[in-house]
Amino acid sequence: MSAIPNLPTDTPTVDTNGDTHGVNGVNGVHPPTASSFKLRDAPIENFRPLKVIVIGAGYSGIFMGIRIPEKLRNIELVIYDKNDGIGGTWWENRYLGCACDVPSHSYQFSFEPNLNWSSLYAPAKEIQAYLERTAKKYSVDRFIQLSKEIKECRWDEKAAKWVVTIKNLVTGETFEDRSDVLISARGGLNIPRWPNIDGIDSFEGEKMHSAKWNESYDFSSKRVAVIGTGSSSIQIVPSLQRLPNTHVSVFGRSKTWISPSFSQHLWDQHDFDGFSIPPKTQQKFHDDPEYYLKFRLSVEEDINGIHDVNIRGSPKNIGAKQMFEDHMRKRLESRPDIFSTLLPSFSPGCRRLTPGPGYLEALTQPNVSFITSPIAHISRSAVHTSDGATHAIDALVCATGFEAFIAPPFPITGQSALPLSQKWRHRATTYLSHSIPQFPNLFHMLGPNGAIGSGALTMMIESVGGYVVRCLRKMQRDDVRSMVVKQARCDDFTAYVDAYFAKTVFAEECSSWYKNSAQGGKGEVVGLWPGSTLHCLEAMASPRWEDYEYTYVHEYDGEGNAVEGGRANLLSWLGDGSTVAMREERDLAWYLYPEFVDKPVAPRPEEKGCWRVRTFSA
Repeated sequence: MSAIPNLPTDTPTVDTNGDTHGVNGVNGVHPPTASSFKLRDAPIENFRPLKVIVIGAGYSGIFMGIRIPEKLRNIELVIYDKNDGIGGTWWENRYLGCACDVPSHSYQFSFEPNLNWSSLYAPAKEIQAYLERTAKKYSVDRFIQLSKEIKECRWDEKAAKWVVTIKNLVTGETFEDRSDVLISARGGLNIPRWPNIDGIDSFEGEKMHSAKWNESYDFSSKRVAVIGTGSSSIQIVPSLQRLPNTHVSVFGRSKTWISPSFSQHLWDQHDFDGFSIPPKTQQKFHDDPEYYLKFRLSVEEDINGIHDVNIRGSPKNIGAKQMFEDHMRKRLESRPDIFSTLLPSFSPGCRRLTPGPGYLEALTQPNVSFITSPIAHISRSAVHTSDGATHAIDALVCATGFEAFIAPPFPITGQSALPLSQKWRHRATTYLSHSIPQFPNLFHMLGPNGAIGSGALTMMIESVGGYVVRCLRKMQRDDVRSMVVKQARCDDFTAYVDAYFAKTVFAEECSSWYKNSAQGGKGEVVGLWPGSTLHCLEAMASPRWEDYEYTYVHEYDGEGNAVEGGRANLLSWLGDGSTVAMREERDLAWYLYPEFVDKPVAPRPEEKGCWRVRTFSA
């Protein structure tokens, strides 16, 4: 007996009204003919070739260089970076004392732990080495082209391609490359901001920005001026103060919080030697994976658990303000004048928080002058302040931060030749930090509203990167020619951002790189994600495809012209009825492999552990 039952005939029947009912019609009304549609001679997966260009080889670029080849097929990938080494900001920033300002064990990829961090706040060289090592381990370096500076990115509407102009910094040659998708992995902090001070260009001594450090300069026995009291200054000053025979003049008018060491109670539990991680502890991390995992979980949970510190008026917010004030007062006990000058009226977190090991202590040393009188001008060999004092110096260090979250220094033009600099002239706005209306097939990593005030930054990168990979897969499978977020959804996100931050410390009166550079760092919050790290992970887990507008490959001919009267069959991705595995005659019952069986628990399926911990997103 056949396993296939007898099939009914499709002979039409006639009802009492004379209407014909065929298997393909209702009440005699038949669907449009599909005779013009031809099956795509390919399996359902539809690995349509795509070219992807990534700008930047730091944390974000390296992550994309791992996940794109891992999860996608038939992608041509190239990662351009202007530097002559891997690491992005950790290749560029080499100033004295440059280090991570969050616990190192949270500043790494989730899948690639470093068991050998030497310090709670790893120095820049260790972070750069970690990134380079990770890139080589996962063969990301095969996609990276160094010393290639992006000069222009232009969307070609007819071809639905990004046209990217690149300069080879070794040969001086300029060339073009084209891609279906462009991913900006530049981050938001890579355009140094020099102070606007009268006469600064007339200074004849050594002058450098913290992001343009001269490693060959010897600061020993020099009189050094440091302008700024932000994160980089907080790391630079103690390092300069310890050098032989230096005298450091710190010009700082901005008030700032210097926080205690993050998660100090954890370091005490694990017998850390101050901020250094003892070799015996590093060895235990290697020898006992379960011990290391528990340690790493405790660090991550602690960082993610302090989110409410940022909510104005919350118990954690009020408690942190008092604790920070007591901490600073104690460390500046011998210089109450500096304490009163530095102590802010705004809450901790309004500006970027930095633990600043040794910073406050350095300010109290005899070879450091803390100067609060405004700088009037700079001459050939001195800084002159408005109180009439002249401060003779040999070197000038500008620790004055970056032009944050503005259009790149090279032109990017989208639909209708719209420049990004024009679109963002008043404020940088996005959809979920990564997509911009009128800029199709362009995604930003750590774009506007993409960083985090408290939490794991690397998990933000991983969550957005995963979202972008899903977008690439949709473009491939569904034969999407271009996708661009709707302006209304960008406006909705901007409204959400402003409503969220209104209740936080970030909305208080302070100057910060978190805020709109177009308003001098005192406007809307454009640097931070409107929520916690865990909130971002959930937001990125399941893209809302309805928030985008699409064009499809089959709506256009080979010259990029719209096909007259042509409507793409949006289900052509179904292919010819086969799958890749079938064509290759392998894994024909993959759904029974243990790693793919999603077995519920009995007697109550809802008690399955993974779904209690991590909610389901479609």
